[in-house]
Amino acid sequence: MSQEKCVSDSTCDTCNQQGGCTQEEKEAHSEKLLRETLLKIKYKFMVMSGKGGVGKTTVAVNLAVTLAKEGFKVGLLDADIHGPNVPKMLGLEMKKLEGSNKGIEPVFFSPNLRVMSMALLLDDPDSPIVWRGPLKHGAFKQFLSEVDWGDLDYLLVDLPPGTGDEPLSIAQLIDNVDGSIIVTTPQEVALLDSRKAVGFSRLLKIPIVGIIENMSGFSCPHCGKTIDLFKIGGGKKAALELNVPFLGGIVIDPDIVQNSDRGLPFVEVLPDSKAAESFREIGKKCEEFVNNIGVKSEPVNRGHAGISKVKEMLKRKGHQKEVR
Repeated sequence: MSQEKCVSDSTCDTCNQQGGCTQEEKEAHSEKLLRETLLKIKYKFMVMSGKGGVGKTTVAVNLAVTLAKEGFKVGLLDADIHGPNVPKMLGLEMKKLEGSNKGIEPVFFSPNLRVMSMALLLDDPDSPIVWRGPLKHGAFKQFLSEVDWGDLDYLLVDLPPGTGDEPLSIAQLIDNVDGSIIVTTPQEVALLDSRKAVGFSRLLKIPIVGIIENMSGFSCPHCGKTIDLFKIGGGKKAALELNVPFLGGIVIDPDIVQNSDRGLPFVEVLPDSKAAESFREIGKKCEEFVNNIGVKSEPVNRGHAGISKVKEMLKRKGHQKEVR
């Protein structure tokens, strides 16, 4: 009796013929699903920061909501495996993922915004994820290939801070990332690390959409005036020095903190605030960026880009031992 044909548009976990496939066939099937998923997404952006504590997830969430409110179909992938906060900021932390014959169904915040996060898979939000790089890479591949994202205008990937495993994995899996958005604050230490995020993007030949200066002044809730609490203008200065676009500054507003903790994006509940207006301007600049894309980022062997750079650095320092 001949074996029933594999259902190619289903994931291996939902296919009734998975037991008859070799590991090589399953891997080829996974790669095929990944390519097909990415072909349905027009633009893929990585939201990065050189260090933690700059409000990158707040920026990613509110930018995604802003674009969705403008009528674009948006996907938001929370790539912070160890500290996934996107569902909390969108009021989705009690939601759970469901499966279908097409794979995993993302959670919808609105008709135009769908979300995927490790937090949506945890029974206990206090449970730590203690994983090394290969496990995280495998999870990202599933988040991209086995989630039914559908047709999207934008996929925003909210990355954990730094330039290590997670950004490298996402860049390798997506292959042609359309752009990186780098979030910083005005302090010198944050600006120093944001320069590394710019260098990371250039090393991997990822176009840079621009730099956003978060916490750019404090908006007084009483008089409405802006106070330079953490200085101001550092992000714009860094953008000029690095020859990358400056997307804008987001003021500190107590209402932003309160609404984020309540799971209410402030661009949704405070559309007339200075910060919401800044996000609308940043959204327009993202639209201009994709409308002006001439040449997509070149495919590179991203899996070896990092280690090759380390070898070069060690050679310059006079180390002769081979880095394996």
